[in-house]
Amino acid sequence: MPDMDYWPTSRLLSTAARLVELGWNERLRPLGLTYPTVLTLDALAASGPISPGKLAESIRVQAQTMGPLLTRLESRGLIHREVNRFDRRGQLVSITELGLDLLNKSHGQENTVLESIDLDSESLRAELIAIVRDTKIN
Repeated sequence: MPDMDYWPTSRLLSTAARLVELGWNERLRPLGLTYPTVLTLDALAASGPISPGKLAESIRVQAQTMGPLLTRLESRGLIHREVNRFDRRGQLVSITELGLDLLNKSHGQENTVLESIDLDSESLRAELIAIVRDTKIN
């Protein structure tokens, strides 16, 4: 294993994030969900009907990434897309009851991903929130 004592913090954070995502995906697999689908369903549950572009922005992915993900979620009945009545060229996306049910089941898995690691979670959470809230990617 490489000597992580010399890694920049950004590399440590990126590696830790990938490991958490892998753990998430393993726990979500029995529900037929992935980490990106949970992020998407969670954002829809919080926002109500939203345009795909605004949804992508809210979970910090590129708009091109959102289209195929929404297609998969719609084919499973987890979301619903409809024409935006204020802009007939656009769509609004919302979560379905089935999507909400699976999202709630996924929340039961959230706290199990890092349960084997003893963390000072409140200070770590505060630092991670600051990174997510304050980082602007061009």
